[in-house]
Amino acid sequence: MRQYQKETKEVKSVQKIICNKCGKEIPVSNGRETEGVFHVNYTWGYFSEKDGERHSFDLCEACYDTLLKGFRIPAEIEG
Repeated sequence: MRQYQKETKEVKSVQKIICNKCGKEIPVSNGRETEGVFHVNYTWGYFSEKDGERHSFDLCEACYDTLLKGFRIPAEIEG
């Protein structure tokens, strides 16, 4: 979950990021996260029960790792 601070009418910067799963606050400096965070901003399309809904959330690295461990088919990881 991202909380924003309006700089001007058109510009806003990230003020705070909170992991949607565990509630941990991810440190932010100058509008940017200072440690790993997984951000999702997805709009569901046709053929889904959520057509047109936009889902947005953030996970800290530990919660992301827990999510990956639950996959039956592992995520493809490069590098």
